[in-house]
Amino acid sequence: MTEPMGIRVEGVHFGYPDRPVLRGVDLTVRPGELTALIGLNGCGKSTLLRLTAGLLRPAEGRVLLGTDDLARLSRRDTARRVALLHQSAPAVPGMTVHHLVRQGRYAARGPLGMLREGDDPVVRRALRDVGVESWAERPVDALSGGERQRVRLAMALAQDTRILLLDEPTTYLDLHHQLDVLRTVVRLREERGLTVVMVLHDLAHAARFAERIVALRDGRVAADGPPAEVVTPGLLADVLKVAGRVGRDPEGGWPVCYPDHPLAALGHENHIH
Repeated sequence: MTEPMGIRVEGVHFGYPDRPVLRGVDLTVRPGELTALIGLNGCGKSTLLRLTAGLLRPAEGRVLLGTDDLARLSRRDTARRVALLHQSAPAVPGMTVHHLVRQGRYAARGPLGMLREGDDPVVRRALRDVGVESWAERPVDALSGGERQRVRLAMALAQDTRILLLDEPTTYLDLHHQLDVLRTVVRLREERGLTVVMVLHDLAHAARFAERIVALRDGRVAADGPPAEVVTPGLLADVLKVAGRVGRDPEGGWPVCYPDHPLAALGHENHIH
């Protein structure tokens, strides 16, 4: 794999006839950076990931992967540059771990290449890097939620791209497996030199594991910067609609949030005590 690849989102608008989703988003993710997207449900986080992965096209503006405009790339060429781990995916009955991870090779090998069996060093490395090599012949539908998420992460790595997008990779996982997945992502980003953007619901995880936080509110970038600068009581109130306090972890130094109560709809905050 060559050098990490950056992402540029320039003036992107996207929406549906009755509902605008993104309203002029500008965002530059530097090569090799680990960025967390946060915000309330419906603010446009997952839509922004899907636009960056080429699964949606902006109504206005453009998305660039490195110097390549996504609008000029085929779906297969895009899949060679960026891998997206969706929020969830159903298990395929009877499919083994090795078979599922091998699906990540489609963009590189094409339909005819996928028909050829045999050892693929990229698949083997993906299984090994995520720590699931010994599970290769296990059926995916027999795995726990945390185990299945590791396998899906290996499938994304098997695309062998320089950009990895993760849409709420810790959803439905218990705390043990949330930390396991996030620590694995951090390690893989360092080992492989990946550019990583992940949507996270948990601001505590974003503050601890990301080096940059981008907060979306009503389809626009509301805050952008290192966790120590971005995570403030104002962010909790303005973006996440909760009143709370922010401290510092005594050992790691990252911000720690202490949410107190939800804020009412705009115009009623002053009545909450």
